[in-house]
Amino acid sequence: MKSHLGRRAFSAMELHTLFNGYIYGDERQKREQPKHWHFWLPLIAYYTGAYSDEIGSLNLTDIIKKDGVHCFSFTTHGKIRHRLIPIHTALWQAGLEGYIEHVKKAQHSRLLYDLPSKSGRYSEKVRIWFSGEGERLGYLQKCDLPSIDQQGHKTAISSLRLNFEQQIRIAALQRANKAAFYYLLGLKDETTADPLPLSALKQVIAPLRVINNNVHWRRFLDRHN
Repeated sequence: MKSHLGRRAFSAMELHTLFNGYIYGDERQKREQPKHWHFWLPLIAYYTGAYSDEIGSLNLTDIIKKDGVHCFSFTTHGKIRHRLIPIHTALWQAGLEGYIEHVKKAQHSRLLYDLPSKSGRYSEKVRIWFSGEGERLGYLQKCDLPSIDQQGHKTAISSLRLNFEQQIRIAALQRANKAAFYYLLGLKDETTADPLPLSALKQVIAPLRVINNNVHWRRFLDRHN
């Protein structure tokens, strides 16, 4: 096996495998301890391009409606800037509204309340669950997907951001809206003035490919009840 050459996006076949894996199916694995964040974090990562720490930090107050568009308000640090990401239709169809009500009734403030932090970060817990560590298999391996391919390229939870990037790049170019591409990825573009119209951002996100139309949070609940 060659050494790690860098991360790559998931292929169409790999995405199909991930979003048709046991988390999104009907059978519970032996010794599995299912958490709500196992279901939601990969979906939100794919449809927003956000990092694990950003998603783990989302509070209910970060789900806002502005100019008639429901958005996630992502706030991070460093080179990635604050941004509003329109919530893709597929997330609502997967039961996001019902899950939000569940979080409210349980009197939690954080959307993925059962995702613990380690040293103030959520990404380490996500990495171990998704990619495994040592002899511990991750969701990737349980879906029979390697974390490093024969060319030495690595896939991880952050690969979903690359899938998001690939798709919105095309959508933004088709709409002659390069600024939306930079904004949605949280990249600094000195030529872009904030804020960008949310309706335009929604148009760029709308064409994101839906991998599995049968994904639903209630199905996830039925699987582990």
